[in-house]
Amino acid sequence: MNGGKGENEPSPADESETQPVAIGHVVATEHLPAGPHQFHFWTAVETPIGIGAMVRVDGKARTVYAVVVDGVAYSDLVDPLHAVRAAAGDPTSAPAPTEHTEIRLWKAAVLRQMPEEPLQPAPLAEVFLALQTDIEVALHMESFLRAAEPTGIPVGVYTAGGLMAPVYLDADFLLGPESAHLNISGVSGLATKTSAVVFLLKSVFTHFPKTKGRVAAVCFNVKGPDLCFLDQPADLDDDDREMYRLLAIDPVPFDRVHYYAPFKADGININSLRTHPDLIGSVRPLVWGLREVLDYHEVLLNRDDLDAKAAAFIDFLTDRVVEKEFHDDWGNTHRVRTFSELERLFRAIFDGLEAGGRSDMWRTHHIATIRKVRNRLLNISTRCKGLVTDDATSEDLPFGAFEDRDVHVIDVAGMDQIAQDLVFTRVVSKLREHLERRDLGVDHVIVFVDELNKYAPGDGPESYVRKMLLDISERGRYLGLVLFGAQQFRSQVHRRVVGNAGTTMFGRMDMDELGTPGYQLLSQATKIKLATLPKGELMVRHPHFTQPIFVRFPRPPVLQGSAGVAAFPPAADVPFDEAIVRQLVALDRDVSQTAVLQVIDGCREEDVRRALLATRRSRPDDVLGYFRAAIGPRVRQSRAGDTGTGVVPLQSVEDPYAP
Repeated sequence: MNGGKGENEPSPADESETQPVAIGHVVATEHLPAGPHQFHFWTAVETPIGIGAMVRVDGKARTVYAVVVDGVAYSDLVDPLHAVRAAAGDPTSAPAPTEHTEIRLWKAAVLRQMPEEPLQPAPLAEVFLALQTDIEVALHMESFLRAAEPTGIPVGVYTAGGLMAPVYLDADFLLGPESAHLNISGVSGLATKTSAVVFLLKSVFTHFPKTKGRVAAVCFNVKGPDLCFLDQPADLDDDDREMYRLLAIDPVPFDRVHYYAPFKADGININSLRTHPDLIGSVRPLVWGLREVLDYHEVLLNRDDLDAKAAAFIDFLTDRVVEKEFHDDWGNTHRVRTFSELERLFRAIFDGLEAGGRSDMWRTHHIATIRKVRNRLLNISTRCKGLVTDDATSEDLPFGAFEDRDVHVIDVAGMDQIAQDLVFTRVVSKLREHLERRDLGVDHVIVFVDELNKYAPGDGPESYVRKMLLDISERGRYLGLVLFGAQQFRSQVHRRVVGNAGTTMFGRMDMDELGTPGYQLLSQATKIKLATLPKGELMVRHPHFTQPIFVRFPRPPVLQGSAGVAAFPPAADVPFDEAIVRQLVALDRDVSQTAVLQVIDGCREEDVRRALLATRRSRPDDVLGYFRAAIGPRVRQSRAGDTGTGVVPLQSVEDPYAP
């Protein structure tokens, strides 16, 4: 299933396809001449072709392949008034005594000529419906389907004139190195953008050649339950199964899907719609501490906050203080690993300066800058509550241990904007760093991001998420980092993001969007077809295709959106103790509720959270025993009013930067 040489070979043509069917003839006049890039042909009134159909013209020494992009019908009437007079003003009357000649005239855009040089006008010859072998030649697919190492990735099925023929993309132009990236546009809910990407991921995992290396996917779930059930099967009809057969893809869910989501603000309930009791155990918490956040502080701080002095002090903390033994100027030794320990360092600095009679400078850093940085950094755990923790416990993606054909889904749908920005920036940056060092575990990573109108807009202030997406689109293919992006309005996405996509797909489009300059090269008939496309049909552009073509694709073999929520309703949030029990039971069905409650009775919540994360990360055979040992010595929760180790934002009338 994971792809081999034989699976990339196209299906042989049926014997019936060996006999071409003539459907028309090229026509050329002084006003409608036949050129090397387009021509016109006429057919009978009843014809099997339509907009998007592919045809072949056979001349004496030249064969031309083309796709129909427009069509008109007219008769020999000079003026519509003649028809009115012939019917005596009654449109429901019997036909006129003289039957008028009617013509179907089609406009075709040339896909390929054989021979390719010299480039000449299309011959005035018969027009035939394209066969499967013609489609392979017309779309330049034989160059990568018939090669010693085929690199074809099925993108869908061409259906016109009674023919169903697989259409392939070249893996070298989809995942690199020749070109890369995919962009898909269409109306929300009608263009099936997410379904198309999920199907294409399935196709890549099935047909990507082993000789090209290992491939994995990282998908950001930005809307509700869209990607929350990729490991659950869906019901497919016979048409879908027939398309999967033609495309040589096994219609089953993804083998290995790993889910990640932060906690909610309570620090224990998972912030995701994948919380059904049967599924919650497969969702790994995404929790970061001081080190993970400090490396990407620029995402969380406003540009007004991050002046040169503040940036220099943060660099000092990163390089000299965090996770190192640091000796301050008053004989204290600090090892800062958490926000709480960072707060104690700041208090030691403020107390030391006040006791020494100096309150303006510390190690070349002004006290106002230190207070400013302190307030901004220590508020991060509040602003990103659930994602950022005050203790030293973290749970992350397995950077360095990615496996072939794995899907990693990061559910950011429930996060606020600043937390989403942090997740996008850090995950993509880490992927790039490991790919540069060639130690990620795979050679290619597909990053899927929906809603590019929001995350990479064409106007507005610069953001770090847009910066990351630009970096992927412009330099990612050299590393094996590939962007699959989707949006409603292509015209409103940054031009460099969509412009660097080697492959582009269009589902049903909004007519206002089709009126923008980016679609001016499409014929009016093609635009109308795009505005009325049914679900499951796309227009595809690819470097090997000289003209856009229309294909159908089957429904993904996985539960999506509302169907997944209906089958696996999310569980309601529960109190702290019950949430701990639920997550431990999800790891080991033999764990009893009573035993868990006895272990956590009287323990501090932060200790229980830390032990739970450690247990989930290790997934030991003895879940309860490991959890009990991870909690450590029992420390009763502090009474109200006692001084704890939590971060308490400093408020001082002397601090001009206090929020």
